[in-house]
Amino acid sequence: MVAPLQEVIDLTKNAGGESFKFCYQCGLCDVVCPWNRVRTFSMRKLVRQAAFGLTEIEHEEIWRCTTCGRCPQQCPRGVEQIKLGVSSRRIASEYGVFPASVTPVRGVSASLVAEGNPLGEERQKRANWAEGLSVKPFTAGMEILYFPGCYLSYDPRLKKVSRATATILKKAGVDFGILGAKENCCGESIRKTGNEEVFKQLARENIKTFIDNGVKKILVSSPHCYHTFKNEYPEFMVNFEVVHIAQYLFDLINEGRLAITKEYGKKITYHDPCYLGRHNGIFDQPREVLKKIPGIELNEMPDSRKNSLCCGGGGGRIWMETPKGERFSDLRVVQAVGVGADVLVTSCPYCISMFEDSKLTLKDSDALEINDITEIIQEVI
Repeated sequence: MVAPLQEVIDLTKNAGGESFKFCYQCGLCDVVCPWNRVRTFSMRKLVRQAAFGLTEIEHEEIWRCTTCGRCPQQCPRGVEQIKLGVSSRRIASEYGVFPASVTPVRGVSASLVAEGNPLGEERQKRANWAEGLSVKPFTAGMEILYFPGCYLSYDPRLKKVSRATATILKKAGVDFGILGAKENCCGESIRKTGNEEVFKQLARENIKTFIDNGVKKILVSSPHCYHTFKNEYPEFMVNFEVVHIAQYLFDLINEGRLAITKEYGKKITYHDPCYLGRHNGIFDQPREVLKKIPGIELNEMPDSRKNSLCCGGGGGRIWMETPKGERFSDLRVVQAVGVGADVLVTSCPYCISMFEDSKLTLKDSDALEINDITEIIQEVI
C-alpha cells in the first residue's frame, strides 16, 4: 500500500516541517546508519520515496529506524529523517498496516492503555520493586520524584537498577518519593512507532498526576523518559525540572552528599545511550562520575560520545524481533570485549536489555559484565 503524498506531507508538517524536500540524495545518512553494518538499508531511499509520494507503509523498511540520531546529525541539508520516519509509521498505524515483525506493537499499545506499561504487567504491582527499601510515596514538598519507568519497575534484571538507585538516594539523604501505581509509561517509544493517540493519553495522565501531587523536579533512570519529559511534554504547555540519574550522581558527589569509600579494581568501558548522549548532549557527567572511583580503568570503545553505536532498542525496536546477525548490540559487546573491558557500563534500560541478550548468543563474552552506572556506584559507597 502506497501512502498518499499529501498525507505524508501533512503529517510531516505537523511533526515540524517538510524538510525531506531539501534532500539532494548525497547518501551520508546511509553511510552513518548502524543498519548498514549488519545488512543493507537506505534511509536515503525512504526520503526519496516520501518526496515523490511513493512511501510503502506496509513495508518493513519504514520500521527499521531506531531513531538513534546519527543521520540528522550528519545531514548537510537539515533533513529531519526521524520526523519523516515517525510520520510514515503514523500513517501505517492509522490504516492498521503492520508487517509481521511489527505486530507485537499492537499488544504493547493495548497494554499501555490498560495497565500503563508495555510489558503486560499489573498496574498495582508497579511499586513492588521497592519492597524492603522503605521508599516513601511521593508527597508535595519532597525534594524530588524518582520516576523509575516501566522496565525498572517490572523487568527482573532491571529492578536491580531501580533498587540500586533508591539505595544511593537514601545513602545521600535525598528526600524523595515514588508514585507507584499512579505512574504511567512516559510514552516516548510508542510515539516513535507512530501511535500519537496513545502517547497523548499517557502524557496527559502523567502530567495531571504530576500536577495533582505537587511534582516539580523529576529524577529518571531512562534516557527515553528524560527526553520525552524534557523535550516533548512541553508541547502540553508544562515544564518540569528533569534530571537523569547520571547527572544527579555527578551533583551528589561534587556537593559532598555522596561519598565513594571503596576501590573498584576493574577495567570498564562506557556506552553512550542515544537518547542521553546524541539527543541530549550528556556525555561528560557519567564519565566524570566513573573517573572519581579509585582503581577504575576507563577505556573508550571505537564508537563513542556523539558517534556512539546504537544498541538497537530505540524507536520502538525494543518490542520488535531482530534476527541474530542483525543486532547492533552484538557489535557493541564485541567492541567492549575488544578494548579489554571487564564491565560494559551504561545508563539506559534498553541498552542493558539489548546487551544482556547479545551476551547469550556471542562467544567470548561470558566474562563481560553489563552494569548500569548506579550498580557500580552502589558497590563503592
